[in-house]
Amino acid sequence: MLLAGRLPDPSGRYHPNPPVVSHVGGGAVGPALPGFRTSFSEAKKGGSRRDLMTLVSWWRTVMMSSRASLSTSDPFPTRTRACEGCSLGVSRGAKPGIGMVTLVRWILPRPFGFSRILFKVENCRISESESLTPLSWTSQIQKHSRAPFLLDQRKKFSTMPEIETDQRDSELFSPPSNVRGMTKLDRTAFKKTVTIPVLKVRKEIVDKLMRSLKRAALQRPGIKRVIEDPEDEESRLIMLDPYKIFTDDSFERAELSILKQLNVNPQISKYSLELTYENFKSEEILKAVLPEGQDVTSGFSRVGHIAHLNLRDHQLPFKHLIGQVMIDKNPGITSAVNKINNIDNTYRNFQMEVLSGEENMMTKVRENSHTYEFDFSKVYWNPRLSTEHSRITELLKPGDVLFDVFAGVGPFAVPAAKKNCTVFANDLNPESHKWLLHNCKLNKVDQKVKVFNLDGKDFLQGPVREELMQQLGPLSKERKHSVHIVMNLPAKAIEFLSVFKSLLDGPPCSTELLPIVHCYSFSKDPNPAKDVQQQAGAVLGISLEACSSIHPVRNVAPNKEMLCITFRIPAAVLYKNQTLNLENHDDPPLKRQRTEKKVFSEEKTQIASVT
Repeated sequence: MLLAGRLPDPSGRYHPNPPVVSHVGGGAVGPALPGFRTSFSEAKKGGSRRDLMTLVSWWRTVMMSSRASLSTSDPFPTRTRACEGCSLGVSRGAKPGIGMVTLVRWILPRPFGFSRILFKVENCRISESESLTPLSWTSQIQKHSRAPFLLDQRKKFSTMPEIETDQRDSELFSPPSNVRGMTKLDRTAFKKTVTIPVLKVRKEIVDKLMRSLKRAALQRPGIKRVIEDPEDEESRLIMLDPYKIFTDDSFERAELSILKQLNVNPQISKYSLELTYENFKSEEILKAVLPEGQDVTSGFSRVGHIAHLNLRDHQLPFKHLIGQVMIDKNPGITSAVNKINNIDNTYRNFQMEVLSGEENMMTKVRENSHTYEFDFSKVYWNPRLSTEHSRITELLKPGDVLFDVFAGVGPFAVPAAKKNCTVFANDLNPESHKWLLHNCKLNKVDQKVKVFNLDGKDFLQGPVREELMQQLGPLSKERKHSVHIVMNLPAKAIEFLSVFKSLLDGPPCSTELLPIVHCYSFSKDPNPAKDVQQQAGAVLGISLEACSSIHPVRNVAPNKEMLCITFRIPAAVLYKNQTLNLENHDDPPLKRQRTEKKVFSEEKTQIASVT
């Protein structure tokens, strides 16, 4: 609704100019929005409430996101500028001294019994000096903001006068405030009654109508969108989303069309809906319970039936409640645990506390079409590395040889063996070794995987060295497959690279046959890619900048990245009695892989990412 008003100019005089409203293709308030055929005035005249609401939403975004000043080189812009909550615009071709400035102020729409749309359009003329000065525009706005013409929007512009509530829109579907600070879950304390819109329809057309009202229908956990009408057995009530539907004009044209076809009166009625604990989402519950303004835990790593959380210090007083909420709100989760210390670098497991649910840590998971079983409390498993496991597997070809130095329960070894690769898998943790054997049998690849229970250094100097001597021996020229070495122990793997120095005897093989290493590491450096290259190069005693690729795996914590450096072991490093060039060597760089992920910028760093 557009209301005419007056605003004094800088001299204090009023001008009886009519309000100026934008038109298609441009105008005093600015051009029509790209992609829209309806301006404010046309939306008002043409009865297209949807178009009007779309324009309002766009203007609200502009106003809240920018505080633009007018450039002296462009005193008469043809597009609307936003400043301190009001929009400013000057008509195309306006001249200094007679330019018409339109100030538009509104109270934005809010659902259900809250503020409705209120537009106020005021007009004034500005002088040439004022038109060129951003400060003069601000002064106009300040005068405008003090103008005593705000109306009572609730009394005059309520689009659904029969439905009024004192709830704020952000609180409509929030749990009751009395649950704040709760440490022991009391589900009965979450009862709450809210008023929502409903549409009365004949029961025989409900199914057909619901297909067309998916946008408008209420979607809340545990709430039926269609209920019986207590006053009419032949009718049903369709619950509507109060954030989208707050008057019969809120329906889209297509929705109104189907209502007309089915002879349904679009009139909206009110309905008192009782919400319980089952109707709130986990994020809403935790936000209501935890101290206001503190971070809310809503995410976790799922390991079979176990929800693995990493709670922060301020969340610990609520840990048992948080664990129970995670179980209640996530089907299939029967146990919630919290890590209480860092990962042990020897066996790569950590102590955990059961927050809620069963204490059974024996679990089964599916990853990339493969099945793994293990005791989560005794081995290392990270579901966030699923993509990385798949990436390495895709680099392998049937017939390749894979040495997995820190194999865990087999997330690299099993899929590689499934791809008809020859796999040598090792882990120092006896529990991991046990479940690695079990998972190889479970996935029917036990005949293709040789399993070891050794320290990583002993594994490299023993089984790996022996196999490399055969793979890279005199008959290696006839070999067409590649050799890969995976070292997934980010906290310490780079230290193990020293084992490759002078590991083999005899004449070196050709460069294309040299083993390819995939070594993982953490970095807190501002340039993590370069940092990892320098760390690895320092251990090997050779520069890797020109012959390695870096793949960013994941962000572990603020300012802490996990990366994978991939390179061929230089012959000068791998073989005894070879001359080292500490600055560079003749090995060609590895083929760069395509990426769709964020990479780290460094001129001399090749970035290998997910293909």
